[in-house]
Amino acid sequence: MRACWYELFGPARDVLVFGEMPSPDVGPSEVLVKIATSGVNPSDVKKRAGADQSLLEAGPIIPHSDGAGVIEEVGADVSLERRGERVWIYQAQYGRRFGTAAERIAIDASRAVPLPDNASFEVGACLGIPAMTAHRCVFADGPVHDQTLLVTGGAGRVGHYAIQFAKHAGGNVVATASNPADSRACVDAGADVVVNHRESNWAHAVLDATNGRRVDRVIDVEFGANLPEVLKLIRTSGTIATYSSTQVPEPRLPFRQMMFMDIVVRLVIVYAMPESAKQQAITDINDSLRARRLKHRVARTLPFDEIARAHELVEEGNVRGGVVVVVTTD
Repeated sequence: MRACWYELFGPARDVLVFGEMPSPDVGPSEVLVKIATSGVNPSDVKKRAGADQSLLEAGPIIPHSDGAGVIEEVGADVSLERRGERVWIYQAQYGRRFGTAAERIAIDASRAVPLPDNASFEVGACLGIPAMTAHRCVFADGPVHDQTLLVTGGAGRVGHYAIQFAKHAGGNVVATASNPADSRACVDAGADVVVNHRESNWAHAVLDATNGRRVDRVIDVEFGANLPEVLKLIRTSGTIATYSSTQVPEPRLPFRQMMFMDIVVRLVIVYAMPESAKQQAITDINDSLRARRLKHRVARTLPFDEIARAHELVEEGNVRGGVVVVVTTD
């Protein structure tokens, strides 16, 4: 099979290699999936750049955790009825060397989720990390009906889905965006109000929009950078669910202020979610796909040969929405 891998850390064009690898064997609880599309996420490019220096100790890495395709073979413990099933894949390169940037992948059957017929393979490659992270951030601390939620970076991969999950569950959503196009994307996803987080004291704009009512929950894309403003607008006993802090990687917490506000900080990463949370996210995502309740932002779709460019687009940070590589077309 054709695959892409790296044996060194570094820039995408320098270290990503194409070549032939044997098609993987299928274990008893696994399925063999012919990959149609492979999703590129920030965690994938960070790994390739060397964020985890121990990653290459066991050998070359085929990158990417998310993808979609068709099951070709099943292991002895998997129902034969799954052969030919369209699936979306998550967690393919977590605790494993071989992800979805290859023509085939053998993976535990539970990580290959039936993809509804009305969802494209491009959409399927954007669900694992973005949509499941968004679901966890919105629902990890209970129902959101009649609550007010702030989604920072609402036009981003996770924020776009978080707005929709919160609105469909009866929440009131304030989103932040930094330009008119992103603001329109937030409104299109269902946000009731959008404020510009590039403006100073943007917390006041949020409180103006809510008539002074502090928000119940925050789904945050830049925890360290946003925390000073978030503490101005979150209520006592509110929750901050955050999945990234790139600008300020090691934030300093105003402990006494947060303690006296009884603030809950939830750090979310999809790989470490409880299995029950993963299964609930999968159920809700697929139900929403079948009902056509979810809007998707597939920003760029590139051929397999341009995987290095796909990595660069994600690293540049100017693409709003998923970046997908087409691995096979038949």
